[in-house]
Amino acid sequence: MKIYSLQQLALRNGQDKPEIWVAYQGIIYDVTESRLWKNGKHYEHWAGQDLTDELPDAPHTAEVFQKFMTIGQLMK
Repeated sequence: MKIYSLQQLALRNGQDKPEIWVAYQGIIYDVTESRLWKNGKHYEHWAGQDLTDELPDAPHTAEVFQKFMTIGQLMK
């Protein structure tokens, strides 16, 4: 699996590049096709970030990421 830095992830925010990616627990997911991530924003969350610490506040569980394609790993 390809490894990406936080800086590379940040560029996939729906503004700088056409891809919209988010990370959760070290895995990067492509949410570009999700209507809920239109323009890189999902409620008060922004794409191009690691959302691991934000998931406890979400109305859904981590299972939501199973719907999306895995892009790679987030560099530690």
